[in-house]
Amino acid sequence: MNYWLVKSEPFKYSWDDFVKQGTGMWDGVRNFQARNNLRAMQVNDLVLFYHSNEGMEVVGIAKVVKEAYQDPTTEDKNWVVVDLVPVEKLPKTVTLKQMKSDERLKDLSLIKQSRLSVTHIKPEEFDIILGLAHE
Repeated sequence: MNYWLVKSEPFKYSWDDFVKQGTGMWDGVRNFQARNNLRAMQVNDLVLFYHSNEGMEVVGIAKVVKEAYQDPTTEDKNWVVVDLVPVEKLPKTVTLKQMKSDERLKDLSLIKQSRLSVTHIKPEEFDIILGLAHE
């Protein structure tokens, strides 16, 4: 299993919007590295859902239910989407400030490549973030 983090601006597509929708198509990615991360996602991989710009915090866990396929928002075959479903809202959000101040997360891709909307994270980073959410 692989672990990922996806970012969304809550005023455009929030965790609550995602939960109401039930299954979310992760579309609109136009960065090659983020696209390659989408292509690498596999069914049942777990994904942290991060609110960017407003809140700047991990708010929930999602799961990949459909692997990469053509992004229907463009005719350009270079771009793909995956389908995600919500798994659970975190009991306590984990802020970017918390993650930056935790030495165990110093190499977290969210911190190192802050502009990337879809990033791979290590299993131990995933566990640390979940631990912070349950403190």
